[in-house]
Amino acid sequence: MLERLRTIVGDKGLLSNPTDMAPWLSDWRVRRTGHAIAVVSPANTTEAAAVIALCAEEEQPIFPVGGNTGLCFGAVPESDQPNKPGIVISTRRMNRIRAIDRATGLVTVDAGVVLGDLHNAAADISRQFPLYLGSEGSAQIGGLISTNAGGTGVVRYGPMRDLVAGLEVVMADGRVLSDLTGLRKDNTGYMLRHLFIGAEGTLGLITGATLKLHPRMSNAAHAWVSVPDPAAAVTLLAAFQDRAGSYIQAFELVSASQFEFVKRHIDRVRFPFDTIPAWSVMIELGSEDSSTALADILEKMLGEYLENGTVLDAAIAASKQQAADFWHVRHSVSEANKKEGIGIVHDVAVRTSDVAAFIADADKVAAARYPQAVTAVVCHLGDGNVHYILMFPREFWNALKDPDAFALEVEQAVHDVAAKYSGTFSAEHGVGRKLTEELQRLADPLRYELMGRVKQMFDPKGLMNPGVLLARPAGKTPHLMPVASSLKQVPTKGSF
Repeated sequence: MLERLRTIVGDKGLLSNPTDMAPWLSDWRVRRTGHAIAVVSPANTTEAAAVIALCAEEEQPIFPVGGNTGLCFGAVPESDQPNKPGIVISTRRMNRIRAIDRATGLVTVDAGVVLGDLHNAAADISRQFPLYLGSEGSAQIGGLISTNAGGTGVVRYGPMRDLVAGLEVVMADGRVLSDLTGLRKDNTGYMLRHLFIGAEGTLGLITGATLKLHPRMSNAAHAWVSVPDPAAAVTLLAAFQDRAGSYIQAFELVSASQFEFVKRHIDRVRFPFDTIPAWSVMIELGSEDSSTALADILEKMLGEYLENGTVLDAAIAASKQQAADFWHVRHSVSEANKKEGIGIVHDVAVRTSDVAAFIADADKVAAARYPQAVTAVVCHLGDGNVHYILMFPREFWNALKDPDAFALEVEQAVHDVAAKYSGTFSAEHGVGRKLTEELQRLADPLRYELMGRVKQMFDPKGLMNPGVLLARPAGKTPHLMPVASSLKQVPTKGSF
């Protein structure tokens, strides 16, 4: 099979030496490692289709991977069958920006295009692709679509699902489904592309996408605000929505404990206050109109709420560099957390109006059941997405008899708090291999059944990323390798 793969992708597209394959076999935090015959990197859709057709013929599992910046182990190759370990299929060589249409506001790209490169290409034509997250230097478009990634811009532009205008997908049998026209109006039945967005590679391999561009914000203003508690942050958000709603680009709530991790582990970070606030709100306003006095809007509104105690202190960025410094701190949280300890990161979402109550209830549960942990919060407040983190010391974690069981217990405790508020346990990170049991436990039974039927219809042999999203059939266990002691090319940032 290796020789047949080599015939398709050439020597540049095939890795089979375990040392060379290592970076593609583990998640970026090196918490879970799998096994595969080879890492295959097709250069285009034709090669990708031929690779998948060969795997279908050989009944070898297929494990898609993009930038490998996810947090739910969705790109770790774990086969149910020791004699069929499968292949990792990487989109790293599929990195062309195929076409940019400025008038229509569309760009068509290969799945392996890195998010930061897309940002640069959009800026070259005075447009923006408004998905912003800490891993933009590593994350690839196909993976971002497959996990329906979020980021700081969701408050205005929505998650990845709202930014996709068309997809090209290689199906599990090697056929290619192409829908890249990007038409705003196309009322011809089921929009099948929506099934692949958030499917985490379980239905097919995304090889191309048509994405929506937006006008570039030529005018921006940024503030770092100290508030007494999350309830005050919600009050402040509502005020901004009333008076400057069309300008809000980001509205982030972060606890002092989270920024303490950043201060401790990340070089060259600058904080605008002598003491890190108990709760920080980071605000970005943007406008296409350079004459809009955004800084004046910030100053006036924050001044009013300083007077009534909703705001305790505020710093408005006086330059582009200072604004960049603000957001560098915010986007360094995943890298800092990796260095701090073992973090159980919850990706819940509730209604924005319930954020303060959720955090308060989760704090009570954490204090009562997990006193060893330091809690930290990173919240996309505008869309109610709360990354509630319990950070455990490595010494405590290494002494656990069954870390996986303990992690699941912690996750369930926090997820149950979110369920109390009719929230979700996965807002933007996906399910991956990490949360399959939680999906089965918390999803509506009929919805879960229908998801299984969709999987069976699109991938009847169960070859596409088996064990991801949907729980493994009874009696199936993954074929694993020990965690690698040293890996090359592992990304340094996660994706929230």
